[in-house]
Amino acid sequence: ATRAFQQVLYTEPGFQRANEIHIRLGFIFKIGKDFDKSLKHFRNALSDCNPCSLTKAQIKLHIAHLYEVQGQYRQAKEAYEQFIASEDGSEDLYKATAHKQLGWLYHTVDCLGEKTVREELALQHLKESLNYDKSNGQTWYLLGRCYSSLGKVHDAFVSYRKSIDKSEASADTWCSIGVLYQQQSQPMDALQAYICAVQLDKSHSAAWTDLGLLYETCSQPKDALTCYINATKTAKGGIVSPSLGGKIKFLQQHLSKVMQHLQSKPRTLPSLEEAWALPIPAELTSRQGSGTPHTVQKSPIVPQSGGASPAPGQQAFGAQSSLIDDKKKKMQARKRPSSEMEQSSSPTAQSAAPQLISSQQLQLLHQLRQNEPNLDAQGRQILQDLQRQLFLQQQHDKLSILNQQSHQGQTSGTSSQSGLYGARPSNGSQSQPFTTPGTSASETSRGQDPYPQGHPSSLDRFSQLPTTGSPLKGPQLPPGYSSHPGNIPYGALSQGPHLEHSSASAVNEKDITQFAQDLLEQFGNHSRSVELTTRGDGKSSHGDIRLGEVGGVCGGLHSSNSQDIRLGGASVEKILKLDSEMLKFEAEGSKHGALPRLNIHMSGEQIIETCRGYGKSGLQTGILGDRPPPRPPSPPQPPLPKDRLNPPTPSVYLELKKDASSPELQQYCQSQPVVVIRGMASALKLDLGLFSTKSLVEANADHPVEVRTQKMQAPDENRDQYGNKVWQCESSRNRTTIARYAQYQAASFQESLKEEHEKAKGIFKESDSDSNSSITSRRKKAKMIKFGTNVDLSDPKKWYQQLQEIAKLPAFCRLVSGSNMLSHLGHTILGMNTLQLYMKVPGSRTPGHQENNNFCSININIGPGDTEWFAVPEQYWGVICNMCERNNVDYASGSWWPILEDLYDENVPVYRFIQKPGDLVWVGPGCVHWVQAIGWCNNIAWNVGPMTTRQLQMGLERYEFNKLQNYKSIVPMLHLVWNIAKNVKITDQKLFDLLKSTLMSSLRNIQFTMDFVTDMGLDIKWHGRVEGEAAHYCNVCEVEVFNILFVKEQDSKFVVHCQGCSVKMQPKLEGFVVLNQHRLEDLIAIYNSFTMQLPARQINTY
Repeated sequence: ATRAFQQVLYTEPGFQRANEIHIRLGFIFKIGKDFDKSLKHFRNALSDCNPCSLTKAQIKLHIAHLYEVQGQYRQAKEAYEQFIASEDGSEDLYKATAHKQLGWLYHTVDCLGEKTVREELALQHLKESLNYDKSNGQTWYLLGRCYSSLGKVHDAFVSYRKSIDKSEASADTWCSIGVLYQQQSQPMDALQAYICAVQLDKSHSAAWTDLGLLYETCSQPKDALTCYINATKTAKGGIVSPSLGGKIKFLQQHLSKVMQHLQSKPRTLPSLEEAWALPIPAELTSRQGSGTPHTVQKSPIVPQSGGASPAPGQQAFGAQSSLIDDKKKKMQARKRPSSEMEQSSSPTAQSAAPQLISSQQLQLLHQLRQNEPNLDAQGRQILQDLQRQLFLQQQHDKLSILNQQSHQGQTSGTSSQSGLYGARPSNGSQSQPFTTPGTSASETSRGQDPYPQGHPSSLDRFSQLPTTGSPLKGPQLPPGYSSHPGNIPYGALSQGPHLEHSSASAVNEKDITQFAQDLLEQFGNHSRSVELTTRGDGKSSHGDIRLGEVGGVCGGLHSSNSQDIRLGGASVEKILKLDSEMLKFEAEGSKHGALPRLNIHMSGEQIIETCRGYGKSGLQTGILGDRPPPRPPSPPQPPLPKDRLNPPTPSVYLELKKDASSPELQQYCQSQPVVVIRGMASALKLDLGLFSTKSLVEANADHPVEVRTQKMQAPDENRDQYGNKVWQCESSRNRTTIARYAQYQAASFQESLKEEHEKAKGIFKESDSDSNSSITSRRKKAKMIKFGTNVDLSDPKKWYQQLQEIAKLPAFCRLVSGSNMLSHLGHTILGMNTLQLYMKVPGSRTPGHQENNNFCSININIGPGDTEWFAVPEQYWGVICNMCERNNVDYASGSWWPILEDLYDENVPVYRFIQKPGDLVWVGPGCVHWVQAIGWCNNIAWNVGPMTTRQLQMGLERYEFNKLQNYKSIVPMLHLVWNIAKNVKITDQKLFDLLKSTLMSSLRNIQFTMDFVTDMGLDIKWHGRVEGEAAHYCNVCEVEVFNILFVKEQDSKFVVHCQGCSVKMQPKLEGFVVLNQHRLEDLIAIYNSFTMQLPARQINTY
């Protein structure tokens, strides 16, 4: 779908339904977590004034949400506030969503103000959201989270209940309910809530973690370990907190000892296997599987869902998507009596109270629990039956209390209540320590329940609980709880830092793909709704929901229940009934018949005259003419045999200066994908010391350096934190100075020397005396390193000596040379026609890439260490591009490190070689390469463009492919071609023909544009160019704009647009000024004077 949409935009830039395509591409890239591209497409759709299935308000809401998920919180806040303040007639559901998102931002983002003010604003916006839409379960949940963080436990529970009533199957809500119960020392209720959460979403890492905490505090380490391991398996993004990892490691090492210590002590909670079959979760499982309404045993808050139960181990996206059901099923599943209806319904409509369990049965249950390991099948069945009967009785009791409280709107702690076995005390005192089951009814009335719980499982005492601090901060249990004989102190099981509740990891991340599914559904039924949801990635008070996490991206984007933002309502119907004239796709130039026939032998005047009048309809053509849209090439056929997939690297050894300037060396380099020239620096007597760290510090210590923080790995590996081989190459960006990076580089070297010295003496930082340790566990945690990259050495005032030194290189390698296309641009492009430096420590990586617009590059290793290179011939870039797509990383803009085994399986040959100090590496046009330092070294690099047909052809093809991908071409190829025609005499016929045809296409489009502007009744004003002025790009689509600029004032700045985007913004070009930078007669003169030159002697160029 992505490729098809892109081809439409490429072949027909003026397509009237382009905004619909941009919206769909925006959704696709949002689903794929490529937020920059998604934002770009939504902005394109916003700037388009043509009719659209989304309103401008909805598009703005998506843009605000994209700011949010990218961590640009201030921009997101401002965007939401602008949306709320606007009087554009937005539907209440949109206003509700904006208030909800803004409220949650205030709750989770510290940089938006002081905490007390933020919390007040968060409550204000969430309540305002509910004023617009009271049926949104997720808003009720978020409101509960806010109340919980403020210590308002009763308000939090009321909100959670309403969330369950509205949105039914919500693992997030049940997880947060479990945390509240656990904070109030009600472990049995907490257990049931957590089990509900993980049965609704088996990939809910936070619920598994909190369930593990519950088991750990109840001295059941075996169950805790199982939960912790499940939490790591389902962690979002594979990110596991160090404290959780420490717990797992400790429990694995000491579990047998702990279990021996606890062998004689009774369990406080049912095991994980038993809990899974308890009444509420079992009922929930059956309803999830059937997808139909079912009469359930009443409980304080019973989950209702029409979705299917997620399979064990299922990841978050899949698990959440399984909860989305057909609208009829959702409505059917919600056909259950409300709490008010339950009060007034007939006795026969209500579930009967379960039979009370006798004291003898309790005693038997106690005995069976103590002897559980020795029970036969019949004994285990009796134990299970008694457990079920006990829990049914508990839940019936809880429901009667909860219903009473929900109608009273306040706690009922002053009245006597029906307990499990009689009257419970109504005082608000702290709970008693947990006791073993098997007590009598009279003992129960004194606070000792069979499955002991310190508080009644109702909400009756919440108003009497302390309200200071955050009740969701962690297991804040009374002192007597952990010190009771039945419990091992919390610290005894965990030697690591305190592990806070992660529950709420909160707004759990729902499948982003659901948004796209609903988008498609709306065209079959425009009343179907789609929502822009809360991302569940904010920072929580207990377990930190990271606002940058992608899950929320759609987590909020789509819920199966009530949080709906309709994508158009009546506007969708309007779009579906567009006039046939608007939907009709007219071929290019249909109003004028076939396009004018042109050839490079025509004069400039003839081209202009032939094309005159054809552009009135807004017609534009590409450089490639009638050729189909570019696409990644198929690999060469037949495939190479396996023994040729590791070819020797083309190498040249230089000893004499004259050899460096030989034509044979130039021709050889230009005929190979990659060449390493050994000894280039020594043959030319280059003073590489000028580029050493010491010299750089002495020259300009405060010069800026871009720093990439990366994980140190072996050159042929790229693994995630679990050790899995992946393509995604992670790094973070920062800034420093040459002097500071020099200190880091030197310190890194000294540290390595110290480690080598200790190893030589047999000293290890990690003891190998631990019999439980292994090679894996003793392996050092991945070391993070800093790579100093993109150091700009273009200023001749600062770096005169360095620039003069590289001028000693042969002409085909020089930074500035008449034979270098990039020297004719007339302005600088940092890192391409300017010198850049890279400062490295071992492990520093330049991820896989092709050079900008497929130009060649030069790289010299300054030393003292080596670098290792991997390179793939240009013919195979399509294979690697497709592999990047399969591995969910963007080929053009992403950061990736290929897995060599994957390339081998796809029959892709890989050159692999070491670049030593003084070696020069020539990277041919389009060669895919990636590089890693294996020592401490500096490198210098720049791009060159040999005057060859192949180089120009590949540059133009990538220029057009970038248009297709909506990716900016760093090299303005039209500007470059006109300058080459003006400055260079071409002797190669193929190169001349390619240049001439490109100039002809450019002249044709200039005339088309002039026709269009004139037909619109506008004047083209002369503007001209100043020396060194950079080429211009469209502010919307980032395509190069040559000669005729459509300029519009935006935010007190004059911004350049292309013709297509200008018309989409304003069909009559209101507010635009059209400027001309080159006189048409001057361009015609350049075109006419550009002729083929006969060489004095024929030189073969590749």
